[in-house]
Amino acid sequence: MADIVTRAHTPVTPLKGRRAVITGGTTGIGRAIAVLLASEGARVFVCGRDPQHLQDALAAIGEAGRDGGGGEGISIDLAEPGATKQVFDEAERRMGGVDIAVLNAAVAVEGLTDVSEDELRYAIAADFTAYMLGAFEASRRIRDGDIVLTGSMSAHILGPSSTVYAGIKAGVAGFAEALRKELGDKGIRVALVEPGKTKADFGDASDEEQKEKVARAETIRAEDIAVGVHYMLTQPRRTVVQQLVIVPRALGEE
Repeated sequence: MADIVTRAHTPVTPLKGRRAVITGGTTGIGRAIAVLLASEGARVFVCGRDPQHLQDALAAIGEAGRDGGGGEGISIDLAEPGATKQVFDEAERRMGGVDIAVLNAAVAVEGLTDVSEDELRYAIAADFTAYMLGAFEASRRIRDGDIVLTGSMSAHILGPSSTVYAGIKAGVAGFAEALRKELGDKGIRVALVEPGKTKADFGDASDEEQKEKVARAETIRAEDIAVGVHYMLTQPRRTVVQQLVIVPRALGEE
């Protein structure tokens, strides 16, 4: 009986000592992922555009860190040429290598008829091109590790003002699937997490309104997504969670 129980409980892959780059890791989903990974002994390197958000995130990561886990990072705009390479170069310099890349940075954007050409180009650079460049840099550094891309249910649940964001996130989903096949024989797992409506740092709803929606299970918290990413990263190396969709329970019951 003991042998049967042992076989039934597959040991998870430990995160202690793993080195993770998390783009957009200073707020929202990225910050929640960074805090959770550090709490299990991972070393994380985060980036974001706002210096104050960076300092706040590093304080939270440092407080949560256990068993050698902790955080470093830089303030940078990934829409700028050369920025993504700078992030990975600096992460590698400070941590001695990279085992995990969570490509998560994103900016909010209006629908196609409500944006300027400059705003459209900026959104594509930050929300899509930076993901491809992040995967480019990560794939040249990671050995026997993971790349996780943050997509969105906006790629599937389409609204009249979601044209740009939905198009970008659909591109991220397609890119993740192709990348998984390209890197599979190199020992790099590629996973896509697609959150539904999440309590975020940007959006039209006030903080109080978002809290009420969380209470009604109409919106989920960034920490809920972090738990999902943790699940993806800790599965046995012989497996890969290709895609994980996490939506508010109220949406799942429709």
